[in-house]
Amino acid sequence: MHCPFCRHNDTRVLDSRVAEDGTSIRRRRLCSACEHRFTTLEQMQLVVVKRSGAVEPFSREKVVNGVAKACKGRPVTEGDLAKLGQRVEESLRASGQAEIPAHDVGVAVLGPLSELDPVAYLRFASVYKQYDCVEDFEAEIGRLRASAVTVG
Repeated sequence: MHCPFCRHNDTRVLDSRVAEDGTSIRRRRLCSACEHRFTTLEQMQLVVVKRSGAVEPFSREKVVNGVAKACKGRPVTEGDLAKLGQRVEESLRASGQAEIPAHDVGVAVLGPLSELDPVAYLRFASVYKQYDCVEDFEAEIGRLRASAVTVG
């Protein structure tokens, strides 16, 4: 770890703690050259593996933008979308995997979105699950109604 003050590459860890959110580690460091202290925050880098095999960093904003299209015209606020994005990222991080298949990102969106807005859920699911016919919609609506009965 390079010192941000003198760029020396020999620093010592004085203290390590799990950050408040539980998804990162906070380290207090000391530079052996200039003796300045500084803090680093280490977080697991999530990457998404696309169907093509390409790998790209996970982007909460990309998830939110995709869901926002399904929520267009619905009573869903930007705050609601931000919370959904956070829930999706937290569930992916909780899996303990650093490489997440793109399919799993979509699966992680479906649950929170069905709770947020059933119509937006159907829109998203119709694209994500590649519905081919009206019967696919009917089956999904039946699942939504069944889960609403068990929840309510």
